[in-house]
This record gives sequence, structure tokens and C-alpha cells, in this order.
Amino acid sequence: MTSLKRLNTNKLYVADLTGTIAGIDHLPRRYTLTHSDLTGDLFLTIGDDYDKKRISKMYTRLMRDEILAELVKNEDRPEFRVYCHVSGGFVVGTARWRYKIFQSEMQLVLEAIRYGDRTLFEEHPDLDNAQVLVHFKSTDNRYNKVENWGTMLQYK
Repeated sequence: MTSLKRLNTNKLYVADLTGTIAGIDHLPRRYTLTHSDLTGDLFLTIGDDYDKKRISKMYTRLMRDEILAELVKNEDRPEFRVYCHVSGGFVVGTARWRYKIFQSEMQLVLEAIRYGDRTLFEEHPDLDNAQVLVHFKSTDNRYNKVENWGTMLQYK
């Protein structure tokens, strides 16, 4: 995968739901990433749970283009799981179209999360070895799959 650094850190806004930004005491650590189509701003929330308030807004519920992710311990190694809603229920766009958009924006997504939680990764460099597994959720079996996107180190 080629690194095409696209993250504009001036457009990333990070919120901490539970005071967890600097520590790794509680896993899983959850990430909610949304964006503004008008401004291009990215909104990342880090916490013990997903930011249900942010993803319950009408526009977000209609578009279902939020990214949910979690840093977990899988056996003795860290794993970074990303969840994308490709199809099912009431969403805008076809499964193929949405899958392609999620794929094309995934590098930016992972850079934003890695940068937004950089203090944690700096304090615990072993977390950069976390395998990134992207779960595309779809009612269409062609797009209902898990892809390996390398390690978090690639998105530093």
C-alpha cells in the first residue's frame, strides 16, 4: 500500500469521552469518526464506548458513513478493528458504491485515528504493531467481508 499522506490535521477535531486519551488501562478503546460534507472537517471521539450521541443524529443515521473502530487485545497481541456499514437497512447508495468510497477513504480514516490518539501510540509503541482488520458489513455477500490493512505503523 502506497503512503499518500492526505490528513490535514487542522481539520481533525478530537474529543475524549471518558478521560482515556493518554492511557491504555481500559481495552477495548473505541473510536467514532464522522465528518462534515460541507467543510471536510473530521470529528474523532475516543472513549470506552462509541459516541452514540454523535451517530444518532438524523443525517448520520441516514448516511451511515460513520466509522466505528476499536483497539482490542486479541490473545496477547493488539488488534485494531474498523467497522463500515456498506448496506442493509435504509442507507444512501448501492453497496458497490459505498464499499468503493470506504476503501478509497480508509487510509485517511486510519491516519486520522492514529494521529488523533498519537499520545497513546507514543506511550505504547507496541500498539503500532496492531493488525488492522476492516470489517465491511453488507447484506450483499460480495461486500460483506474483512480485509487486512496492515498495521497501525503504516498510518503514522
